[in-house]
Amino acid sequence: MQSTSEVSERWRLLKEGLDRIVMGQERVKEQLLVCLLAGGHALLEGVPGTGKTLLALALARLIGCRFRRIQFTPDLMPADLLGTSIYNQKTQDFEFHPGPIFADLLLADEVNRTPPRTQAALLEAMQERAATLDGERREISPVFTVLATQNPVEFEGTYPLPEAQRDRFLLKIVIDYPQAAEEATMLSAYAAGRRLHDDAVRELTPLLTPEELLHSRRIAAEQMRVEEHILGYILGIVTATRGHEAIHIGAGPRASLALLESSRALALLRGRDFVTPDDVKEMAAPVLDHRLILTPEAEMEGTNLPDLLRQIFEKVEVPR
Repeated sequence: MQSTSEVSERWRLLKEGLDRIVMGQERVKEQLLVCLLAGGHALLEGVPGTGKTLLALALARLIGCRFRRIQFTPDLMPADLLGTSIYNQKTQDFEFHPGPIFADLLLADEVNRTPPRTQAALLEAMQERAATLDGERREISPVFTVLATQNPVEFEGTYPLPEAQRDRFLLKIVIDYPQAAEEATMLSAYAAGRRLHDDAVRELTPLLTPEELLHSRRIAAEQMRVEEHILGYILGIVTATRGHEAIHIGAGPRASLALLESSRALALLRGRDFVTPDDVKEMAAPVLDHRLILTPEAEMEGTNLPDLLRQIFEKVEVPR
């Protein structure tokens, strides 16, 4: 079995591959790799044109996996996602034609534009890595990962994900506009005739196989040291959200597990075999952002998550 340092080095090369395609956005790329290494799903939120699709394309290429993309629309049905059985007149039997859900990496574009029935079909696959069709359970890839995007600006004609479904995503990754220097580099690349969506992505070579990805996840789960005081710190942060005056519904036990898993993955990506309080603090925002429901008063006052987390961090003692 590989050591944590060997796994960390392999993922460093993976990060360098993403750097060749996506200019800047260091936090976003690191959080995406954390989510993949931790075995979770990510909710990507950002205005159009900030590189969400490009990130998914590059990542799929680098891990040599089966990639599918589906545009979620108001008329999308569960069968369009899961697949359907079609009668074959030659064999006089029904043949199953799998849908895009049967992939390793699925980009669910604008997931909040499809009705709840289709969203629920996606939820089962995310949770179980399996789908039930015609009364039969069909297994999906063991490395199945969903990157679901949503536009934070447009709300007309959308179906916001219920709290229970948002909780299934390990992280919410917010993608902001790039820095001026980063956007200038991108413009220069395109001006020189280098198209990142086409030529640059095709030039990427796989650095990780699905089997190696599973192995890396086992290393993160089994070989990373998490001391008792770190577990207590994670528990303290999550439970503090449940009694905060500005929070109507706090984070549940799944958030505690998500914070643990993502903190281990972040530490491994940074070349360590142990988790620190800083790892936990750094992953708290993407883990808790989509899980907390503010009170109406807090929303009216414009309370934002960074300020809220700072209040929580001040109340929870940092272990030494």
